[in-house]
Amino acid sequence: MRTTLFSAISTLAFACLLATPAAADPVKIDFWYGNSGDISKRVQEVCQHFNDSQKDAQVVCTSQGSYYAAVQNTIAAFRGGKPPTIVQVFDVGTLDLMLSDAYYPANKLMADNGYKVDWNNYFPGIRAYYASSKGDMFSFPFNSSTALLYWNKDAFQKIGKTEAPKTWEEAAADMKALKGAGYDCPFAFDISEDESWQLMEQFSAVHGEPIATKNNGFGGLDAELTFNKTKFVKFATDLKNWYDQGLAKIKSPKTGEDYVAAFASGHCQMTLTSVGDHGNIGRTADPNMHWDVAMLPVYEGTKRHNSFVGGASLWVLKGHSPQEYKAAAAFLNFISQPEQALFWSTVTGYIPVTKTGFEYMKSHGFYDKPPYKGRETAIAELNVEPVGSGPGGIRLGNFLQIRGELSNGLQEIFANKKDVQQALDETVQRGNAILRRFEATYKGKQLP
Repeated sequence: MRTTLFSAISTLAFACLLATPAAADPVKIDFWYGNSGDISKRVQEVCQHFNDSQKDAQVVCTSQGSYYAAVQNTIAAFRGGKPPTIVQVFDVGTLDLMLSDAYYPANKLMADNGYKVDWNNYFPGIRAYYASSKGDMFSFPFNSSTALLYWNKDAFQKIGKTEAPKTWEEAAADMKALKGAGYDCPFAFDISEDESWQLMEQFSAVHGEPIATKNNGFGGLDAELTFNKTKFVKFATDLKNWYDQGLAKIKSPKTGEDYVAAFASGHCQMTLTSVGDHGNIGRTADPNMHWDVAMLPVYEGTKRHNSFVGGASLWVLKGHSPQEYKAAAAFLNFISQPEQALFWSTVTGYIPVTKTGFEYMKSHGFYDKPPYKGRETAIAELNVEPVGSGPGGIRLGNFLQIRGELSNGLQEIFANKKDVQQALDETVQRGNAILRRFEATYKGKQLP
């Protein structure tokens, strides 16, 4: 009887076990991104932190090798009916995505999944770049940056200076003094397609100079390039003169050392590059070298304006299930938390994209610590003035191709094949042809 009872209980327990639903597998979503190298490792860490934080969703993060490849591979996958749930798109690809009708707007995604997001918490300069004309956020700002002036404090001390130049006139005098003090490369720069954004785009931004009509394209697809008629012509002319005098040198992989490495090694004493390089320079510079960052110089008599935000944002694509969108919303909510802003900025150099993230980092003394001191300069540079007093960025189609044409024009200038004005006029002419092709592709479409 006892054996029979135990047998019955065991049978019942086994039956109950079979009847109990097993724990559901986490919903998997794909996140494709363009970062490579050290930054790719950091993206993977962010993904792992999210996966470890809960059991309902798992984000599979895959580097596509470059921003451009991420977009092109996503287009191919979308056409094949298998797009990733989330894709990282660089800043200049924003308009292409906005007009694609292939995305689930970030503001709608979050609301549909029960998240109340204070979109005004995003810094105005960052929010304006990724929002519609009505202020609706279509994507989530992720790795945001802007350009800064990096300068070698040790070298400047030898010429009797304790501060970075605030104007280009002052910078030119500093270059001459550094050259006279025996420094072979006072200023390093690059004119390649991937790096010319510091020279034309950020220069135009802080000087309040238009890159194109229609408020840099925000006012319509019929915008035309105008940077061949602005102070950029003077800057390109000065840069060529400094180059001819040996005060400034082109540093790129083709020369054997890129401009960031040239500064970190102490071979060059000033350069312009992203705040995102702050961490890399900190890790690779000689520990005995003293260096700092400052806002980009402006020409004398110029009212300083906001710089442009660079980097990329995250877009959620159409073609997925409600469960996948729930997982995507959970991931985007996770990365927007102040704790994640602190981690991300610590390991990369990118800036926090929200005010609460910035305040959280300050409350933890982030900017008081030597490895990170100076990175707050990027926040200040993006917020010199209220948004609305100048273009919030660039909204031009196929702008990566336009960057390529600018690089070609600069190559002609520095190879003495064409003078500055002629080269920039022809660059603008080729760039406008690119804009007209883009306009024809989206004929009849209105900017959101």
